[in-house]
Amino acid sequence: MDENKFGQLRKYLTNHIHVNDEMFSAFCSKFKFKTFQRNEILLKAGDICSHMYFVKSGCLRIFMLDAEGKESTRFLVFEDKFGTAFPSFTLQEPSLAFIQSLETSKVLYISYRDFQQLLNDYPEWERVYRINLEKDYIDSIKRIESLITVGAKDRYKLLISNNQTLIKRLSSKIVADYLGISQETLSRLKSKK
Repeated sequence: MDENKFGQLRKYLTNHIHVNDEMFSAFCSKFKFKTFQRNEILLKAGDICSHMYFVKSGCLRIFMLDAEGKESTRFLVFEDKFGTAFPSFTLQEPSLAFIQSLETSKVLYISYRDFQQLLNDYPEWERVYRINLEKDYIDSIKRIESLITVGAKDRYKLLISNNQTLIKRLSSKIVADYLGISQETLSRLKSKK
């Protein structure tokens, strides 16, 4: 087993379940490794999402375009997290979202078919999936609630206190989009710091 390739995945899994060597080997046999370049598109809207990604390094962004071509960031996936265009991956229907590598990103990825096979064959894999799904769902709900109930200034303060990495690593355009504010508003908020 290549510890350099799969070490982070093993650590992630052992934080949630007991993983013996045989089980871990079965899990790893389903994953492939790839490096995506900065701004590379992994999935285009209209295509069916056929992979789940585990980010070893870098950042993936799941985003949508409105009728005027304005981007709307739905989700950001940093190191040691799983991510995908979830509705498309789960339902195996065309995606409304794009997946983009915002930085040069090293990822492990698994096909829909292999992912489903692990769910069927290993209750432990299903447990990890459920834990991940619950956490992402709660994070998404909290983000939506903050976009509705919290002003731009307080959203920015929350982001600073909860996720400094995001502000340091990503462009102002992406950060503003993630916060649901204009770049001009973000610039004003940064200057008042």
